[in-house]
Amino acid sequence: MQLAICSHFQTHCLAGKHNRHYSLSSMDAIGAGAEKRTAISKKRPRRTTQPKPKIEVPTSGDIEDFSFSKDEALQIRASLLEWYDNNQRDLPWRRISSSSSCGFKEEDDDDEREKRGYAVWVSEVMLQQTRVSTVIDYFNRWMNKWPTLHHLAQASLEEVNEMWAGLGYYRRARFLLEGAKEVVEQGGTFPETVSDLRNIKGIGEYTAGAISSIAFKKAVPVVDGNVVRVISRLKAISANPKDAATVKKIWKLAGQLVDPFRPGDFNQALMELGATLCSLSNPGCAACPISAQCHALSLSRQNESVHVTDYPIKVMKAKQRHEFSAVSVVEILDCQETIGPQSSSKFILVKRPNNGLLAGLWEFPSVLLEKEADLASRRIAIDKFLQSSFNLDLKESIRIVSREYIGEYVHVFSHIRLKMYIELLVLRPKGNRSIDYKKRDKESMTWKYVDSKNLDSMGLTSGVRKVYNMVQKHKQTDQGTIPERRRKPALRR
Repeated sequence: MQLAICSHFQTHCLAGKHNRHYSLSSMDAIGAGAEKRTAISKKRPRRTTQPKPKIEVPTSGDIEDFSFSKDEALQIRASLLEWYDNNQRDLPWRRISSSSSCGFKEEDDDDEREKRGYAVWVSEVMLQQTRVSTVIDYFNRWMNKWPTLHHLAQASLEEVNEMWAGLGYYRRARFLLEGAKEVVEQGGTFPETVSDLRNIKGIGEYTAGAISSIAFKKAVPVVDGNVVRVISRLKAISANPKDAATVKKIWKLAGQLVDPFRPGDFNQALMELGATLCSLSNPGCAACPISAQCHALSLSRQNESVHVTDYPIKVMKAKQRHEFSAVSVVEILDCQETIGPQSSSKFILVKRPNNGLLAGLWEFPSVLLEKEADLASRRIAIDKFLQSSFNLDLKESIRIVSREYIGEYVHVFSHIRLKMYIELLVLRPKGNRSIDYKKRDKESMTWKYVDSKNLDSMGLTSGVRKVYNMVQKHKQTDQGTIPERRRKPALRR
């Protein structure tokens, strides 16, 4: 009996969900309970159920162990290319760079080869971080203005930025221009291999692979976010997709899959699959041409707790930094001019530094604040900035016609959430003084005056355009006129 009590006590302790401490009396109680249950079980045997057969679910191994066999690669190539031939989207850059059986030939002249390489380069740079539907119009306008690499090389950064306005990530446009100038300066022959392409400023491994495979039929891989997702699901890779070792391995796996005869079409097919059927949150596995080779789909069919969307694993994004800015839309009138719809007033624009966020682009005068600030504090900061940067003394040489708070606008970048407090500041020189706009423009290339007509048609970033539209809407609401003398507006945020 004592042995039975001890044995039961050990079993109970090991099976418990929480750590428990037992006294001698509690041990006696356990023993008594065990004896009682034994007696009951002799009279009425407990019903037993057969355990369900356990499904053996394959688990992902070390990422270094993953590879595609030759047969597997052949099946994926054949299925994916057939699907692509029947389902590819009709896109303007594909019409130029098509590498199908009726497409380009190796003996094509240099101009034709350069045309393909240039078209792929422009389209791939535009497609980074931007939807295909948005890129189409930008691509067509770009190619109409600069149809060849040599045409682009003659453009100015100002022209390129204006053409790029609204696409975001403006550094891409600058790299395109600098790269075109570099190729022309080195003889004008468009490079075709990944190694040569990577020597051009702004062309990384992805863009080099895309140009080389799509435009010149080089059997090299291309890996973007869509390809990472497709390959991660094909092999059920549970490693961090942002980790350098994982990225390196996925490039290697993509290289095993590239079709040697139609590398450009295959790479585009893989990216197209990721952008359409193999989407992030709602994959269309039933229509997927390579579902038979998808390990993630196989796992999900064997275990209901596994989902295709578990791959690639989710990685926490870096928290956005919150910043605050006071923006002053400064409008300057001539001595006798009144404010109205026909006004030919001029606005001050400031050029951002050539490095960093929105490098080299034009915006309204602004001051970055350390934290959220009230109206009075923001105006003090703006006044100091106008005085130091433009020699606009709001107390001596120039008169404030009106100063109104317009509102707030939050512009979200990939890593910054910028909250802008916007005001409209209308100024007029005192007495018979006037401002020599041309002289000002020559003195400094970091800021300039722009009249309202040119500002309406000027290529501005989406954030600056939004601020200007808010000001215009405010003016219309205010019936297009601002009285000369008006009561000071109450301080408000």
